[in-house]
Amino acid sequence: MSPSRITAPAVLAVLALALVTGCGGGSGGGRTEGAAEPGPVPSVSFTAPRQAAAPAAYQKLARGEVRLEQGPFSDRVKVTGAAIGARSEVTGHLAVTSDVSELIALELRAAYYDADGKLLGTGSYHYAEEGHEGQEGRQGQGAHGAGQAPPAEGAGIDFEIVPASLGATPAGAVLSLPVLVNE
Repeated sequence: MSPSRITAPAVLAVLALALVTGCGGGSGGGRTEGAAEPGPVPSVSFTAPRQAAAPAAYQKLARGEVRLEQGPFSDRVKVTGAAIGARSEVTGHLAVTSDVSELIALELRAAYYDADGKLLGTGSYHYAEEGHEGQEGRQGQGAHGAGQAPPAEGAGIDFEIVPASLGATPAGAVLSLPVLVNE
């Protein structure tokens, strides 16, 4: 048999197979008449974590050091005047720097460490603007109850984080900001 006699039936077989399976290279994109169009791809959204990550078990800090941990909101705020007081409370001032809109909700946490870098305990401060988060008015809340917080407009908000129980005097603290909502 000559090569042309073998090639012709092979080419015809490939063309027939392409027509039957719809694998043509035409403008139809290989679809046959009446084939269903693929539906739109649904968008995927993930819910936010229900709880912030636990603080590190070990964190070496200088005596009296209070620093803001890098997190999803740390580039949007500025913390000034942060210090550890006589009752181991962390005080300071937080201002939103990303824009000038009003602060609606805030959660600020402090992880307290001893001179050897061992985690002693934590405390938190919660703020919710009137009408948000089910709060009645502006509320600042540390570990030992709620009190009136100053308005969080423009210049920011003063905070005080009182730990529940540490068992020792902290050498330093690391602040984290798991919740920040502003208009």
